[in-house]
Amino acid sequence: MTFEFFHAVDTGRARSNNEDSVAVDEANALAVLADGMGGYNAGEVASGMATSFIKTELGRWLAEAASRATDVEVRRAMDICVDNANRAIFNAANANPQYAGMGTTLVVAVFRDNQLRLGHVGDSRAYRWRAGQFQQITRDHSLLQEQIDAGLITPEQAAFSANKNLVTRAVGVEDTVLLETHLHEVQPGDVYLMCSDGLSDMLDDAMIARLLQTNDSLPAAGQALIAAANEAGGKDNIALILIRVAGGPTGAARPWWKFGR
Repeated sequence: MTFEFFHAVDTGRARSNNEDSVAVDEANALAVLADGMGGYNAGEVASGMATSFIKTELGRWLAEAASRATDVEVRRAMDICVDNANRAIFNAANANPQYAGMGTTLVVAVFRDNQLRLGHVGDSRAYRWRAGQFQQITRDHSLLQEQIDAGLITPEQAAFSANKNLVTRAVGVEDTVLLETHLHEVQPGDVYLMCSDGLSDMLDDAMIARLLQTNDSLPAAGQALIAAANEAGGKDNIALILIRVAGGPTGAARPWWKFGR
């Protein structure tokens, strides 16, 4: 299979600095997205360290081993690279008072043949469109998600909660971090969206799906998503990566999207 990539980062309308970061290694079908947190420019430092480190280290490993590696080995390589990035950010935060408390969310995707090994930490997300269905394929590590899972609030109530930005897991805030990973079958025509909460907090699933459907090219779809998030308020930085699996229908031939989680 072959893959088409598009990525973009936008400051949004409410902030002057950008704490989101993306990195793509097309040769090794690797994509990394991070949304930093912390005072001053610490969030920017944390997210930049995470994406740069993982792209470099995991990309190098994939280039050398991916053709003969098992999925277990790929997952192990992801765990090691994320753990090393976590320790680098944690140590930098402890060594520099201006970076104290910095951390970052993370989504990392490795495509191999007909499989996607997807890992994430925090509330940055990955979605998939396939055969008329648009679906979130990560589950947030957040207080809101825990409240939803416990039945304390509904997803509709969560949309208006004041606790949207409280994550329960992040890279760099402790000396260890648990990367949640899942294996997904990949099919021709799939479109995957990785994004920070600057996009998902501003646009609901129906709007995201509509914009993806009405813009055939990935660059047009990505820019339309960013523009819509800004029009909805642009309250945070916006980062996204779009990946299309070659061999599927164009946008004009797609059926209307169904929504599910």
